[in-house]
This record gives sequence, C-alpha cells and structure tokens, in this order.
Amino acid sequence: MGGRRPAATQPPALDALFAELRAAARPRPPQEIEDAIWRLWSAHPDPVMARRLELATTAIGRGEYGRAERLLGPLIAEFPDWAEAWNQRATLRYLDGRDEESIGDIGRTLELEPRHFGALCGFAQICLRRGEHAAALVAFEAALAIHPHLAGVGAAVEELRGTLAAALH
Repeated sequence: MGGRRPAATQPPALDALFAELRAAARPRPPQEIEDAIWRLWSAHPDPVMARRLELATTAIGRGEYGRAERLLGPLIAEFPDWAEAWNQRATLRYLDGRDEESIGDIGRTLELEPRHFGALCGFAQICLRRGEHAAALVAFEAALAIHPHLAGVGAAVEELRGTLAAALH
C-alpha cells in the first residue's frame, strides 16, 4: 500500500471504520465493522446507481454474468472513481474465468481504494488458480494487514507458508 490514500470520493467514515477494525479493543464485532465498510463501499449519492450496483451484485451471485456486465459497464463509464463498481466487475470476470481482465479491474479498484481487502483477496485467488503461491501469499498478507479478522484468510496464509517452505526443501 505504500502510504497511498484512497480516492477523495471514498467516504471519510471509512477511515474510522478501518481504525476500529485494527484496534485491539473494539466496541463491536469485526464482522459488524466489515459489513459497515462494505455498505459504504457500495453506497452512492444517487440511490438509482446504488440500486444498479446491487442488481449487478445479485446477478453475479446468480451466475448471470452477461446481465451483471451490462449493468456494471455503464456504471464504471459514468462513475470511474467508484471503486466498488470496479471491484464487482473484477469479481464477475474472475468467476467467468477472465483473469487478465479481472486483474485490470482489481488494479483500478486498489488505485481508488488501497484498503480494499476484498480486491486483494480476489487477486490472491487468481494467483492461486495460476499456481503463483508466493504472489497469493503476499496479497493475502496485505489483506490481513488491513483487516486482521478476515474469515479463512489466516488459515490460507499458514497453508501457503507451509507449501512454500516445503518447496524450498
């Protein structure tokens, strides 16, 4: 992350949520904080645009990739600084097996929101699919540095460390 800051379009409330997520003593569970972060990432000043992103996300979940792409393309064209629109398209493209396109969208997501732990985990998944274990480990570790309580990621890091250590022997 190298000290990069999120785009000015990111809600300032995110800073407090990320600080709370990393704090040793939290007034609420990490999952609740994570959910609040996702809600802010998905929010838009225009409720119609927020609804379109929601429809695209639902379409992705149903495997309706063509429909999701038709919703996300115009959103990204009209609002190129909306990190979550890029991230959702990255997810769609990953699920559709279009890794190179997904990586491009992940890159744009991280330019706009360097703390996007979801995008980092998505990149790690692509690396795993390609057998690039060291790169996957770096991406997962970066995600954990941002969100130390990511479900399953700590275990994935330990497994990758073991895999990489075994490969050295």
